[in-house]
Amino acid sequence: MDSIIGPVLGSVVGEHVDCYKNFQNDVDDLRKRVAVLKRRRNDRVAELLTVDDLEKQVKEEVEGWIEDARKVIEIEMPDIEEQVQNVSYLSRGNLGRRVRQKIQDVREIYDRGSFPEGLVIERSPAIGITLPTENMVGEVNVKEKICEYLMGHEVGIIGVCGIGGVGKTTVMKHIHNELLNEASRFKKVVWVTVSHPLNVFRLQDAIARAMNLSNWQDELDELNCASRLMKVMKTVKYALILDDVWDKFALHRIGIPEPTMENGCKIVITSRSIDVCNYLKCQVVKVPPLPEQESLNLFLDKVGQDVLRIPKLEEILKLMVAECAGLPLAIVVIAGSMRGVQDISEWRNALRELRQCVVDTEKDSEDEIFKRLKFSYDRLPNSSIQEGFLYCSLHPEDWMIRRQDLIEAWICEGIVEKLRSRREMHDKGNAILNRLLNCCLLEEAYAKACVKMHDVVRDMALRIKSTGPSRFMVKAGMRLTEIPNEDEWNGDLNKVSLMKNEISYIPQNMSPKCLMLSTLILEGNEGLRQISECFFTNMPLLKFLDLSRTGIEVLPNSICNLEYLTALILCGCKSLKRMPSLSKLKALKKLDLDGAGLCEAPAGIEMLENLEYLDLYCPTLRVPPRGKISKLFRLQYLRKHRIFPTEIRGEEVAGLKMLEWFQGWFDWLKDYSSFVSTLKPSGRPSHYFIKVGDGDKDKEGYFVKFNNNDLPKQVILFRCEIGDEDELVLPDDLQDLTIEYCNAAGDISIFQKDPTQLRTCALKYCRGIGCVVSLSSSSSTSLTVMNNLEVLTLVTLPSLRHVVKVEKTRASLAPTISPLIFSNLKQLRVCNCSKLKKLVPCELLQGQGLQNLELIEVINCPRMEEIIGWEEEEEGNQTTTPILITLPKLGMLKSQFLSELKRICPERGVMGCESLNSIKISLCPKVKRIPLCLGRENAQPSLFAVESIYINNPKEWWESLEWQNPDDKIVLLPFLKYNEL
Repeated sequence: MDSIIGPVLGSVVGEHVDCYKNFQNDVDDLRKRVAVLKRRRNDRVAELLTVDDLEKQVKEEVEGWIEDARKVIEIEMPDIEEQVQNVSYLSRGNLGRRVRQKIQDVREIYDRGSFPEGLVIERSPAIGITLPTENMVGEVNVKEKICEYLMGHEVGIIGVCGIGGVGKTTVMKHIHNELLNEASRFKKVVWVTVSHPLNVFRLQDAIARAMNLSNWQDELDELNCASRLMKVMKTVKYALILDDVWDKFALHRIGIPEPTMENGCKIVITSRSIDVCNYLKCQVVKVPPLPEQESLNLFLDKVGQDVLRIPKLEEILKLMVAECAGLPLAIVVIAGSMRGVQDISEWRNALRELRQCVVDTEKDSEDEIFKRLKFSYDRLPNSSIQEGFLYCSLHPEDWMIRRQDLIEAWICEGIVEKLRSRREMHDKGNAILNRLLNCCLLEEAYAKACVKMHDVVRDMALRIKSTGPSRFMVKAGMRLTEIPNEDEWNGDLNKVSLMKNEISYIPQNMSPKCLMLSTLILEGNEGLRQISECFFTNMPLLKFLDLSRTGIEVLPNSICNLEYLTALILCGCKSLKRMPSLSKLKALKKLDLDGAGLCEAPAGIEMLENLEYLDLYCPTLRVPPRGKISKLFRLQYLRKHRIFPTEIRGEEVAGLKMLEWFQGWFDWLKDYSSFVSTLKPSGRPSHYFIKVGDGDKDKEGYFVKFNNNDLPKQVILFRCEIGDEDELVLPDDLQDLTIEYCNAAGDISIFQKDPTQLRTCALKYCRGIGCVVSLSSSSSTSLTVMNNLEVLTLVTLPSLRHVVKVEKTRASLAPTISPLIFSNLKQLRVCNCSKLKKLVPCELLQGQGLQNLELIEVINCPRMEEIIGWEEEEEGNQTTTPILITLPKLGMLKSQFLSELKRICPERGVMGCESLNSIKISLCPKVKRIPLCLGRENAQPSLFAVESIYINNPKEWWESLEWQNPDDKIVLLPFLKYNEL
């Protein structure tokens, strides 16, 4: 026996001693391995974010791996770090064994994260994608006829024909969405917008993507693409809808098989041209204008039914609707232009002007819609709104234009006049945009963050600017591979847009003579790497130059001679390495280098005395503009990647008297604190987003570009040491604070002073934070911070013992103080706080604290015993009378993975929550009572708003619960959604 026990015991002791001796080396090794695992985890998550193919789904093993990595990084490692900080010298051996085991675990998890066969798999094939639609009016008979042909066997190609704005696209979108329910008839339903002029490769590409054809970009010529597309489409029973077809083409040239009775495929085209429909041998279905009554109904729907209250207006209204000729788009736009008009004389005048516009218009011609739409354009109240509308036509057809980008362009172009501040100019720009939206000349898109132009409305705008002294040349999104010939660049051109093409070359000797040109947009020509020196020579009045997202490597020196240039946009020019001196560009107001590949700031930047907007967010910038930014005294907007101590000081920015928006990154807390301390007396900037700390230098993340008026005043502290030598200073007007991966020196309270306007606070993955606020040390200022706070999030704080710490001497709060604490808090979320036993002390509820609380969410706090409880245990035991705890606005109570949770509130507590509509309790086995007052008879009103109670505990747990009233359990049964483990 001794021969067996001896070696085993010796091995155990030897391992213990080894773990003891190499404790610090093992801890350092684990830290490095976790850091490497985190980078791999971040890489995998970033890869998944780039997967926008709806036909792909994330593998379950990838999701499981990411979750395993998350647990190690966010839960287990912080816990080990906490133990490392507190371990005694003699206990290192025991903890060392855990560290070594975790090293093995991390190595195994890291190795599992390679995924050589990819992160995603094919999703079960979808028949198509649902399209957004608007209400369909008047096209019911047309729709039924088209559906009859689609479901029948005699017709293979259907041509939906009619003039622009008559509703062809609308009816086909509705039919497209209905075809998605015909999986037994069609295996694929494809929608492609063709537009003018026809680009064969772009059409092939769109169809191939819709058909999920892989490695499509390997095919470079039209013939091979057609051959491959034909081969694939012959194997699929499809319905193909080609919208807005202008040009004749042969189906085989694209690679589209001819629909036959045998293959059961169908093609529908929409076109303004009957000749195009006949060329493709379509069964033509004409979309007629709306009948009189439906036209009137649509007009009233857009202008507002209240116009019927205006005396004697009904007859004028009918006459105006008649002038719209039953064209839905014209009705919508003209009605939008009359919205809000109450004076009958203005209605009579509008009718007269509309009649003058459409006189001698040939029926079913393009003039019929153009002149009616132009009537709405002519009614725009001033030239600024008209110019703003026309500017939108510089974008490609069906392009979603970001509101804030558009307003910035209007500011640069002078469409929005110079006002006292940039915020006022953005307000003015939004007012113009809203006017155009209300007039239905623009449409909202992408959750109201973007706007777009109907293709017919855009045609009208381009037609307006096709003649006259200030013409536009717009060839945007046409997939041009060569820049237009020099003879197309006439001297009367005012604006030229070649954005979103594939232009890769500008001839060396090309120098268009455009003496009146003010705007040139080459954005999105990614292959364009060089511009000749002479190209800008004959553009002396150029004011707005947009080269963003091109492959440009070096800017020509001739740019320096553009003395009227007010905006130079180079964002996303990753290949840009060098710029000439900008010192001569005295008129320049905006310089945008966001994401440019520059290694050093442009020379002469300090000479730009009129510069108002500077974006230097260049991740590759290594030589900063030291001492130069302070000379830009008109600067309103400043965005910078990393703020080096020798580059820019708080005093410099404080000297920028007009600065409104600032976004930057400080490496060191002391430099940030100095910066904020200097800015405090000035009250500038009014909007800011500041990140502080030494993040992953290889993967520093990306600040979202801001230029809207609702930007929160935000500070993010990342990997900082708080409360040691460097004092934490926060701006007085701070609204959003995030502290992540920071270490606090000692058991500190975060809020002691400063941000009295704080609305949102998140503390995540921080060691050393013992409480959020301590009432024993709080000043009236810190209590004011608590008063305004609306959202508090606490995640993985291994040292946290109190959200609010109430000392024995202050167990009962004074009435003048208690109403301030969390009186406006709406959301309280706590997750992975291993030492927290009570979430909220009852003392807070003695005044008005938490009376606006709408959400309580507590997840994975293994020592949590009470959600609401007395800070001092003996106080809760002094009475046997039920204690009513009132949270009048609480809508959701969620508790998950709380293994030690015994009570939601004190033993004798009863909760009155009349707004509560959802309760979620998951894996909280020790809870014995749900202390709810149901509001029957003489009881306080409560759960009338309840919609659901989610339970994820064993069934016996629910049966064993104690209730304030035995009948409460029966009352709640209809709301119960039970998931037995």
